[in-house]
Amino acid sequence: MDELREKLFYEQKNGYDLIGTDERIACEDYCAAYMRYLDASRTEREAVKNAIAEAGEAGFVPYVPGMALRPGMRVYRNNRGKTLFLAVIGRKSLAEGCVICGAHIDSPRLDLKQLPLYESDEMCYLRTHYYGGLKKYQWVTIPLELHGLVSLRDGSSVEIALGREKDEPKFVITDLLPHLAADQMKKTMAEGITGEGLNILIGSAPYADEGKDRVKLAVLSLLNDLYGIDEEDFLSAELVAVPAFDVCEIGLDRSMIGGYGHDDRVCAYAALKAIFDAREPERSCVCILTDKEEIGSEGVSGMQSEAFDTFMADLCESQGVALRRCFEKSVCLSADVTAAVDPLYPEVSEKRNGSKFNYGVGVCKFSGVRGKYGSSDASAELVGHFRRLFARRRVVWQMAELGKVDQGGGGTIAKFMAKRNIDTLDAGVPVLSMHAPFEVVAKLDCYMTYKAMLAAFEEG
Repeated sequence: MDELREKLFYEQKNGYDLIGTDERIACEDYCAAYMRYLDASRTEREAVKNAIAEAGEAGFVPYVPGMALRPGMRVYRNNRGKTLFLAVIGRKSLAEGCVICGAHIDSPRLDLKQLPLYESDEMCYLRTHYYGGLKKYQWVTIPLELHGLVSLRDGSSVEIALGREKDEPKFVITDLLPHLAADQMKKTMAEGITGEGLNILIGSAPYADEGKDRVKLAVLSLLNDLYGIDEEDFLSAELVAVPAFDVCEIGLDRSMIGGYGHDDRVCAYAALKAIFDAREPERSCVCILTDKEEIGSEGVSGMQSEAFDTFMADLCESQGVALRRCFEKSVCLSADVTAAVDPLYPEVSEKRNGSKFNYGVGVCKFSGVRGKYGSSDASAELVGHFRRLFARRRVVWQMAELGKVDQGGGGTIAKFMAKRNIDTLDAGVPVLSMHAPFEVVAKLDCYMTYKAMLAAFEEG
């Protein structure tokens, strides 16, 4: 009976029981590089900028429409500074399709309103509009940084990153002290902190003069000295507040990584690093770092935009291939994180089908909400293809489902890739405290996600 059980039953194994010393070292090296990338990439603009810098070192050049493409060539296209497409041209024609790994580089945050600055009782604040699905109460009483770009009236732009350096000031949203919070504590967690209440404290010292709004004047004077901007310039600005936490190792064993923006830059970096390391692939490889996934992949920089189709159409035209023929033969890993089973909240997960720390990259056959609404639902053949590929390449992986059926759910870019007639499967890193200002991932899962993307590029 024991032999029969071993033959017929499926048993997952902890990834640390499946790898040796060499892979542990490789995992540590990979995660150290990822931590540096995440620390420097607080917004989608910064993620694209840093990715392009690393792409240049890896031999990628900007794609120019009409340029001749040879096997092994490495090209990229920057879409408005918020989305990046990279390609390594394979030995086979694009008529045979390509292998795509797509991730998003936006994360939940607080966007500043277009007229954000105001003074109240001699305190100066910035009004915000939260971006993406977040728990508002998690964003109060934590240090914040300001990042973004301001387009000035003369047509020039100024980039802002204030609070990132150790000696720079931070910002904060205050909360009530427990002694005076009797009414607040009676409210639900969703009602205790409101969206309109997420106002950032930015100054308190008045300008040394007479008149009203002296603190606001002092703050604007400082901003003008630092960046040459005035209040009207906020009208044409994209400024965001993000947590001022450094990326760090978590646990006495240093087996985990804590930081802001794992969702989904942990998968974006895996796809990026994988395409850097893909050498002379059979089929062309494409890496997508896209924006706006957290709000439905909308806009010119989201996955519903035709920017990706334009890039791929240009590549196909250089080989005399119809774009739709390329897409129907292509395969895509939608590289997005999944929810790890949290032992502190077991009631929301179905453990048999949930992902766990240190069990490898989480593969989601479907995502969506409750009755699979909003899901692409990959075919059995596609899952089987990657199951065999991961076995050949010794990728530690696990099946993953985003919580119990009636608890909720979530979406990825998978359905927008599938809409293009591209076979698509979700795969990514399990995360604890997803969408919080400080998320946690396991190093082994990060490394195995990279290995999965590399396997797909080289053999997919």
